[in-house]
This record gives sequence, structure tokens and C-alpha cells, in this order.
Amino acid sequence: MKNIDFFKTIILAISIVIAGYFIGNLLKNGKEYDRSVNVKGLSEKQVMADLAVWPINITLAGNDLKVLKDEIEKQSFEVKNFFLNQGFTEEELTIGIVNISDSRAQLYSSGNENREFRYIANADFTIRTAAIEKLQNALAESLNLISKGILISSKNSWQPIQYSFTGLNALKPAMIEEATKNAREVAEKFALDSNSKVSKIKSANQGLFTINDLDQNTSYIKIVRVVSTIEYQLQD
Repeated sequence: MKNIDFFKTIILAISIVIAGYFIGNLLKNGKEYDRSVNVKGLSEKQVMADLAVWPINITLAGNDLKVLKDEIEKQSFEVKNFFLNQGFTEEELTIGIVNISDSRAQLYSSGNENREFRYIANADFTIRTAAIEKLQNALAESLNLISKGILISSKNSWQPIQYSFTGLNALKPAMIEEATKNAREVAEKFALDSNSKVSKIKSANQGLFTINDLDQNTSYIKIVRVVSTIEYQLQD
């Protein structure tokens, strides 16, 4: 009987030692797991815009409705031919409808009866193309229309041509890889200073991709940027 009690005591003692070992090891591993560093990795690319949109219009004023109609149609024809001669296709050029308004028909606008011109005519055009350089040349050459008595105006005076970049999906994999590599380099520098080593990724946040103009004067050059936030485990 005493031998049985003795063996029970030995088994209980061994169980306590083993349990203590695993609990201690668990706490140790948990503590090591809690050691981490949170860093940010940056990737930037400078790219050329691959799509340009130039919305323009012609505005004429007059008192003879028929003469005004004929003139706005004539100028619209000249503008269309100008862009076709610049090498643009029919698909790249969208021609809006001609709109003529009668100032005297605007019942709630005061002073219309004293205006010099009764009728205002507008014709809209939109050039949408991937040929960026060709459109920039057309912008410079458009001054030649003045010699024909045609004055075109951009709907957006401070930025006549709207440039955009549509090839983001092709850049994403390489940029994410670069941002991750950059983040690990930062983490390794931190680990070196703290006598540690960088281990596995504990958590990661890709971040949002942004596309901005290089500056106000060169909006056809874009800066694509992404910042990834990554938490690495550290170990001795």
C-alpha cells in the first residue's frame, strides 16, 4: 500500500515538472512572439500619362439667328478638320450638339434686353486619346485657327488637357514587392540596433495606391505611390 502511494507521489511530481516545463516554454515562446517591430515600406514610380482628354468649345454671339447658325456650323467644320489633319481619328474626336440660346427668352434674368447680342451659340468638342505627344502638338498648333477667325477655348482654363494613367494594375505586383523589401530593410536596421534578428511577418497592410501629378506644370507626368505597413517578429 505504501509502495502504491509512493508511486502516485512520484508520478504526480513528474507530472508537475512536465507541466511546469510546458507552461514555462509556452510563456517563453509567447514572450518571443510578442517581440515585434512595425515598419513602413515605400515604393514610388514616375510614369507618363497614357490617356489625355481635352474638352474645348466655340462660342459665338449675334443677333441674326440664321447667320449665327451658319457661322457656328462653319467653324465647327473647320475645327473638326483641324484635328483630323493633326492625325486624330473620328473615334478620338467627339463632337457635341450645337446649342443656341436666346437671352430674351430667359424670363428671370434682368438686363437681358440691354445686351448687345441676343443669341449665344456654343459647340462642344472632346478629344480623347492615348497619343499624348500628338495632342500636345495640337494644343500648340491650335493657335493657327485664329488666322481663320476661330477662337477655341478649353473648358478648364488652368489645366486645358486632363491627363491620367490607366496602367496601375501592371505596376502593382512589382511595387508591392519593392515596398515589402524596403520595409524589411528598415526592420533589419532596427533589429541590428537592438541585437535581434528579423523573423516572419506577423501582420501586413498593403496600403492604398495613389496617383498624383509630378507638379502643376507637368501633369502629364505622374507619381504612383504605395506605402505598406508590415509587422515583423523579432528573435534573438
